[in-house]
Amino acid sequence: MGATVRLRPPNNTLDGRVVGWWRTQWLLLVLPVVALLVVLGVLIAPARLWLLLSAAAVGVPGLACAVFLPLWWFRVHRWEVTDDAVYVRTGFFWQEWRIAPMSRIQTVDTVRGPLEQAYRLATVIVTTASSKGAVKIEGLDHELAASLAEQLTRITRATPGDAT
Repeated sequence: MGATVRLRPPNNTLDGRVVGWWRTQWLLLVLPVVALLVVLGVLIAPARLWLLLSAAAVGVPGLACAVFLPLWWFRVHRWEVTDDAVYVRTGFFWQEWRIAPMSRIQTVDTVRGPLEQAYRLATVIVTTASSKGAVKIEGLDHELAASLAEQLTRITRATPGDAT
């Protein structure tokens, strides 16, 4: 009979560059909106005050989120791979802990979007039959992610499936 898989805190942190990656994502979301509102505020004199106030209302909290949320996420997000399972903890206010037993893993993928490539990061996606969807480990060094994908493939190939 297989080992018991229990919910527990994963040991590994993400790569420190993930903080910059998350900040850049936030800024790419917020800055175009702020820039558009500022340009419209400059061009449309009757609505200038309201457009510039709107730019500030979007920009100030957006900048605060870009500064503080990635730091918090970095403290919370954890991952670990054992011979029995993949453990991942993510979230902010609502933290999610996921376990993917090796016997349930169907595919292992490594993804590197353009921004991730700029930060030399990658995401490992572990697909299972779970209705909750794939388990993602974001913010890994791209070489570590490739090595992890190989390790998971090797372990799952050697792990017999559950007979349920």
